[in-house]
Amino acid sequence: MTNGTPDLLKGLAQEAVDRTLALGSRISLAGGDELFRLGAEADCLYLVSQGRINLTLPMQVRGNDQDVLVEERNPGQTVGWSALIPPYRFTLRATAPLATEVISLPRAALRDHFMQHPEVGYMVTLNLAAVIGQRLQLFQAMWLREMERMVELRCRSEERRVGKECRS
Repeated sequence: MTNGTPDLLKGLAQEAVDRTLALGSRISLAGGDELFRLGAEADCLYLVSQGRINLTLPMQVRGNDQDVLVEERNPGQTVGWSALIPPYRFTLRATAPLATEVISLPRAALRDHFMQHPEVGYMVTLNLAAVIGQRLQLFQAMWLREMERMVELRCRSEERRVGKECRS
């Protein structure tokens, strides 16, 4: 890990971090490789150890399918938290825009580990809640910007129609 302890394992003793990381395996991705698809079964959670992962949402943009960037995850950050949250399906698409390495942590191994070490499960749960909270804040900000844009467009349209300034 190039940035120290991964965000998912913050607050744990180094021995607990090492034991948890030992559950995983390293995966190397070339630039352009896909880590997971939107809607695919989420059996593993991933920690970015080198490089970067782009999280995108497929959308129709002017009649064309495009992957719209939602966020970038860097070394030390978690992707694929859907592996720990029912219904265990990825909610975004993850790709490596450049050579990247991730640590893949299987859900089953993590669950067994948390049962044996509840203090680790507790800390990971708190950290996971923070990661999910960041995503919710991001989507809330995106939704708010879109709502502001829609209200502005509606006001402009109304102003043209009636020739008055819109106040709402």
